[in-house]
Amino acid sequence: MSRESEPTRKALYEQAQRQEIAGRSKMSKAELAAALERQPFEEPAAPVATRFDTFKRLAEAVADGDFVLRPRALTGFERRRHVRQTLREDHRLRIADGSEEAGAKFDQLADSLFSFFRGTALLFYRDMAGDDAWMPTVLALGDVHPGNFGVMPNMDNVPIFSVNDFDEAYYAPFSWDIKRGAVGFMIAAETEGELKRKQQIKIVRRFVQGYIKEMERLAQKGTEQDEEMRFDNAPKLIRTLFESADEDRAAWLADDYLDETRSGFRPTKKLVPTSSRRDEFQKITDRLIKENDIEVPARARGRSENGMRVKDLAIRLGQGTASLGLNRYYVLIEGPERDGTDDLIIEYKQARRSALSGLVPPSAYEMDTLAERISHAQAVHLIRGDVFYGHVEFEGHSYLSRERAPFRDDIDLDELSKSEWKAYARICGGVLATVHALSDESGNLDYDIEPAILNATGPPTLFAEDMVEFATEAADRVRRDHGLFREDHARGAFTQLDIVHR
Repeated sequence: MSRESEPTRKALYEQAQRQEIAGRSKMSKAELAAALERQPFEEPAAPVATRFDTFKRLAEAVADGDFVLRPRALTGFERRRHVRQTLREDHRLRIADGSEEAGAKFDQLADSLFSFFRGTALLFYRDMAGDDAWMPTVLALGDVHPGNFGVMPNMDNVPIFSVNDFDEAYYAPFSWDIKRGAVGFMIAAETEGELKRKQQIKIVRRFVQGYIKEMERLAQKGTEQDEEMRFDNAPKLIRTLFESADEDRAAWLADDYLDETRSGFRPTKKLVPTSSRRDEFQKITDRLIKENDIEVPARARGRSENGMRVKDLAIRLGQGTASLGLNRYYVLIEGPERDGTDDLIIEYKQARRSALSGLVPPSAYEMDTLAERISHAQAVHLIRGDVFYGHVEFEGHSYLSRERAPFRDDIDLDELSKSEWKAYARICGGVLATVHALSDESGNLDYDIEPAILNATGPPTLFAEDMVEFATEAADRVRRDHGLFREDHARGAFTQLDIVHR
């Protein structure tokens, strides 16, 4: 470098000032250059636009009874821009990463109205900001729809049927879960069941009626802590699901996951073994057990007396709808036989902030952590649930953990008859009431929730018709939003973020 092109002391000092290097005023030119070399300058990332605080203020105003414009009242270009901005903001990490899964996520949302509904909870709840402030608070599931109920293991590794996705769980008015569920059943009945609007409405009514009937029973019996739906006490439709979900563990591992030696994962399009990180994930798993006070069952100990031995690790690709594009790992845990026939798979799934955060009416029960919030919800909703549900921090992210099981399954919606749709909606409504009823026993609520909910619903027929009317209007809005999204997606709208320019 020629002397003419060398930076002056003034230029070096100004750069040191921008980087806040201590003692810069007393440094010589050479000392400034050395200090700057030790602390390389990185341009700050451009700020990404967020309307979190704006909608938090909106929710507070609505909850206070103020008459304010809601985004659900927007039409035309203003609604299109709201949809676009909300989806960009909600998927900012994935868009910034530029991964193939980010594009796959938007393709999936474009292909199906039901997938769009499932993957845009933030858009849905921004339309509800501050609503129902007078309704009793529960630990809401946050993303109720017919695909988020299913078969999973309980703490004894026995299959049970209940809610199975806690990613959006949040303390919120109980009616928020019913509204989300009502819209979910209406849209799924149309797209997956190919049913007409008249049948969709009947299905929504059954869902709401199932909720109220079960809440009335629990208000009288108070048995929610002692109940779980197993094969021996499940309705016929759910018993059929148990039967279809039943699979031998050794065959499940061999067919879907393990290589020919049964010592590690088999590479596939959706499973990428990363065995070089096994020791790293052994430490993470040890920390998970300690930080969550997990009592490791004998079936997971393998050669370890107290902990779990990590045999292999893989990155899981292309799974989920709302969570598609977020980090997900499968960890292979050695079983007692040590031959790959009884191994376990623990999933680590990156957690995000709940879509309900900042949108629910203010209450004393807010819990805005990431994976810890999710594992709390699982512990409340499934009081004898998966023993491996927990939370742990690594890679600068918050992760939840759970066991993958051979009998983890949900119902095939496209195979349900008209009568089965109504039966399934009633069953799911009852299951939702049961997990809501646990909000005071194992959750943070400090009052008896069942009578409070029944008092808030008022006449059951009136409440059911209110939910039908809400679902009809909201489903039509989701359909219009989907059309706007598909047009914008085709034009490349979701390959970049909204940046705040100065």
